[in-house]
Parts: sequence; structure tokens; C-alpha cells
Amino acid sequence: MARYAIPSDNAFGVSVGKIRDTGKQLGRNHDLAQALWDTGWYEARMLAAFVDDPAQVTPAQMDRWCRDFDNWAIVDTLCFHLFDRTPHAFAKVKAWSNRRNEFERRAAFALLASLGVHDKTASDESFAKCLPLIERAATDERNFVKKGVSWALRVIGRRSNDLNRSAVALSKRLCASEEPAARWVGRDALKELTSQAVIRRLR
Repeated sequence: MARYAIPSDNAFGVSVGKIRDTGKQLGRNHDLAQALWDTGWYEARMLAAFVDDPAQVTPAQMDRWCRDFDNWAIVDTLCFHLFDRTPHAFAKVKAWSNRRNEFERRAAFALLASLGVHDKTASDESFAKCLPLIERAATDERNFVKKGVSWALRVIGRRSNDLNRSAVALSKRLCASEEPAARWVGRDALKELTSQAVIRRLR
């Protein structure tokens, strides 16, 4: 865990694979997920992502859990396996993008990236509206924020030709920025979004 910058003060050392398998065995259980989260233990909170019922997750719960985020692994797991399946996801992307805490702000863009991967019914317009959020946050020099911003930009740019053009244009603007973090995000995204692999996929 230390190797990947994940705090281990409240961890037992159980692998993510075993946590996921345990979640499959338990099935969806909203009340259990709440109890698991409230323990504060790393593995219990990871397990909550796999057993909570997205249909029962409320905006208030999402905000409460977001305030508890203290590492990127919890952020990404919750966003990728639970929060992006709720009807409140896009609203939380916008709200959390204004948060000051590093992991709360990362959650906005981890959630946006997760939506880009999993939500096959969302319109291009829904993602295009989030590009200004990416552009504004791209100047944040904190490691886990800028990596989350780049992740979201790259995922959006892989969804369609129109979004690719918009994402490439944004990446080029970021490359020309005076802010080092924005230039890093722009270069990181542009390399992938103009690659032959992405171009072939969009064709």
C-alpha cells in the first residue's frame, strides 16, 4: 500500500480481489454498506462500494462519504463501482469539482471518467458540458487532482468523434498554458487522444 501512496493505518491488508469476491458473495445490501463505511477501515469501505445498492444511494450520502475520502484508491473504487451508477452522478461531478480537499476534488474527475467508461446512454452534450470543469481544474498542481483531470479528459475524448475533437482542442489549449500542471494535463491527454489506436477505434 505504501508503494502506491495508500495509507495503511486503518487497514488489515486484504487484497482488492478478495474484497471484490466477498462483495459478490454478499450481494447488494444498502444497510450493510452504511455500517461498513462507518467503521472507518480501509477494506470495509472498499467493500461498501461493491455491496451498496446504487438505487438507494442518496445525494446526501454521496456528499458525506466524499468528505471522508483520504486516498485515491477509495475515491476511484467508489466512483468506478458505485457512484457512477446513481442518477446523481453528473450533478456531483459539477459540485465536487469546486471542492478544495485534494481527494474530494479528485472524486469529481474520477466520477466523470467512470461515467465516460460505463454510461453508454449519456449524450455527448452531457460530457461536453463538463469540459470547462476540466479546463478550470487543470491548473491544480496536486498530483491526484491533475491525474484525475487527465483521466477524465482522455476518457471523454474516446467516446465519439465530436468529443474527440473538443477534447483535442482543449488539450492543445492546455499545452499552451503558462501553468505547469495544465501543460502536463494537456500533453498527457493529447498523446493518447491523437494516437492511432484511438483514431482507429473512433473510425
